[in-house]
Amino acid sequence: MSEYGPHPLSVVAALRAVDSGDMTVPSAAVQVPRRRVVLGQIVRVDEAYGRELGVPPIVLFPTLIAALLPELLGLLIGLLLGKGPLGTARRPLKSLRKGPEYLVTPLWVRDADDSLVEVEVHGHVSRSALLRTDRIRTVASRPKGDLPLVAGPIENLTTGRLLRPRRATLVSHLGVALILQAVLGVLLIAAVVVLVGLR
Repeated sequence: MSEYGPHPLSVVAALRAVDSGDMTVPSAAVQVPRRRVVLGQIVRVDEAYGRELGVPPIVLFPTLIAALLPELLGLLIGLLLGKGPLGTARRPLKSLRKGPEYLVTPLWVRDADDSLVEVEVHGHVSRSALLRTDRIRTVASRPKGDLPLVAGPIENLTTGRLLRPRRATLVSHLGVALILQAVLGVLLIAAVVVLVGLR
């Protein structure tokens, strides 16, 4: 026995050795910013290629159904007047389902932190507008999936030009006339529903 007497703290239980394999650190979800500023020098410009913009069926088919009612009404009026069917803005379904195609130009930019960043330019851009060794600045957005960043308006700091490439949209693909015809069809359906409800 020690000259200082027994230790005042009693042993409750033996310590258990913990295996390092049992220790798990909860992993937090990494928040990837949706937008970032890309400022640097172009080191490579790849060949532009076409990419098709899909038309969701949930948008296409209701639009076509709504546009069908004014077309049938125009057909009926044309037959009553003896002038034949009136004109229509509807195009073949196959061409509407295919979707518009837009140009994609991949760029590789050496950013300010000396890292390579792949940026896609969507829309038509002349070959002389963005050249290797040009310094650019753009606010790029990150699309869904594993696709590269998509450039917004590009400021070419070497030439002093501001580039605003524009790609095809669903509105330009469907056509303003077809959309207006579909809106007219929705108004006609709403008018019929209101008249039936008043009776």
